[in-house]
Amino acid sequence: MVANRRRGRVLCAAIGLALFGGTLAALQEPTFKAGNRTVAVYATVTNAEGRLVPDLARDPFTILDNGKRQELTLFARDIQPITVVILLDRSGSMRANFTLVEQAAEQFVSDMLPADKARIGSFSNRIQVDPREFTSDHDALVAILRTELQVEGPTPLWNAVNVGITALLHQQGRRVILVFTDGVDAPMNFGNNNNSLKDVMKRAEEEDVMVYAIGLAGQNGPAGRGSFGPGGFGRRGFGRGGMGRGGMGRGGYGGYGGGGPIDGKPDEGLPKMAAATGGGYFELTSTNDLASTFKRVADELHHQYALGFTPATLDGKMHTLEVRLAGTGMTARARKSYLARSER
Repeated sequence: MVANRRRGRVLCAAIGLALFGGTLAALQEPTFKAGNRTVAVYATVTNAEGRLVPDLARDPFTILDNGKRQELTLFARDIQPITVVILLDRSGSMRANFTLVEQAAEQFVSDMLPADKARIGSFSNRIQVDPREFTSDHDALVAILRTELQVEGPTPLWNAVNVGITALLHQQGRRVILVFTDGVDAPMNFGNNNNSLKDVMKRAEEEDVMVYAIGLAGQNGPAGRGSFGPGGFGRRGFGRGGMGRGGMGRGGYGGYGGGGPIDGKPDEGLPKMAAATGGGYFELTSTNDLASTFKRVADELHHQYALGFTPATLDGKMHTLEVRLAGTGMTARARKSYLARSER
């Protein structure tokens, strides 16, 4: 009888330990092998109506590396932590909406989970990112949004994204930039030392940084300065838009002194960069949708699939990537390339 009770206590302890271990494993990020031997691919899956689908099994997923099918060595669909730099446009055309943008970014911060980390950036006369280290402290991040953002100025969009990439370089796991703007790239200094879209996109692809962008479109012509047309939320297709260039940018001066882009559209490079890096692009026509869109980005990031495969060769070259979903009628959005280098 005593022996039976003792065996029962040991069995209960073992079951409890196993359950605790399973819970802990579910909260931890997938382990990708050192030396970049396992390529990490994070995928967002949506149905025909654009709604998130977070509960698919492993079987429908296929990854192609330079057109060749790869065996999945990792699959996870539980919530994974994120490390994010939030970059906010402080151009003159946004002056009347500064408070709305701050409140929308606060919505994103409130949706961050305990394991998520962030820094807050703003770009205008300079590019400023606070605090010095990534933090999970919601109160500290909200305080930055309310007191530390810059006054109005020009729109050094691609320089700001480049600074965000640098801030993320030594972080582990999924690294994200969330950038908001209503204009085109237009730094104050139009010299040759500015980053172009091509430069920054290449760097984001090589460093595996995912870019999400929210663009606020205005009305065409001078009447659109500082005001926004009727209507609500509008999404452009992923991967649309031209390359654009650094410096002045296509479409105007990006809002310095109160003017927006001449055609009323945010920089055309934003959806292209989002598509290339596996992020998302949301184009709005009303400030009414700001908070819900920031929340949507947080929701997507918390419901991505973590996929991984071991490449056949590490040749130091860029490889094309494609994630397919067989027989589901759904779409997987993921980065389109990776750099096959042996060291990280």
